[in-house]
Amino acid sequence: MSNSVAIVTGASQGIGQATAVRLARDFSALVLVARSRANLEETAKAVEAAGARTLVLDGDLALPSVAQAVVDQTLQAFGRIDALLNIAGAVPQIDLFEMTDEQWENGLALKLHGARRLTIAAWPALKAARGSVVLMSGNSALFPKAPYAAVGTINAAIVALAKAFSDRGIADGVQVNSVLPGPVMTGRRRSYLQHWAPLHAMTVEEATANFPKEAGIARYGEPEEIAELMAFLVSPGARWMTGSTLRMDGGEVKSI
Repeated sequence: MSNSVAIVTGASQGIGQATAVRLARDFSALVLVARSRANLEETAKAVEAAGARTLVLDGDLALPSVAQAVVDQTLQAFGRIDALLNIAGAVPQIDLFEMTDEQWENGLALKLHGARRLTIAAWPALKAARGSVVLMSGNSALFPKAPYAAVGTINAAIVALAKAFSDRGIADGVQVNSVLPGPVMTGRRRSYLQHWAPLHAMTVEEATANFPKEAGIARYGEPEEIAELMAFLVSPGARWMTGSTLRMDGGEVKSI
């Protein structure tokens, strides 16, 4: 898609980084957003090697002013926004009775409100381009449990938010979907396993090997696999898909 521009948040690592690199094959310019500029620079090198231009914007989307600044700088640099992929947002996996108000607010501020503000700020440009939006959730939205209540609760809110945006998008010509990944092997997953292992009297190595069995899947997903789904959702071939919630979890969710 020549002269096309995509914004990718959470682009400094994991699924966000993989998605940015994958989109470099389809978009002429990528705007990379995250809190870590050093890691964003590494992503930018990979994106540029794949043939796309980049704009690196380090900022914390949990702060209300950052969303509009990202949109303003994107339009100043490239003049348009064709796709927005909201991937930023890590929510701590802490038991329901142990998680503090501050931890709840931090999770909501970045993953939910950050995505909400950025989508609203970008909406006029997306409407002009008849563009696409993807919001990253997680399959815990379908089965929130006490040990990771905030993750499930906030992910469920993301799905509802995407559905609301998609309803507005029907009239405005903006396509909006959400994605629910399952257990993907990222740096965050490794950190989670380090926390999970001692709770189950295992070494980290044992926990890493055992977790797929506990989840009822054959293996962990890879960030690049989720990136392929993200790329499809913002491609011309997916234009009639809107308001959809897509799981990619290796079969972890057993319900219909």
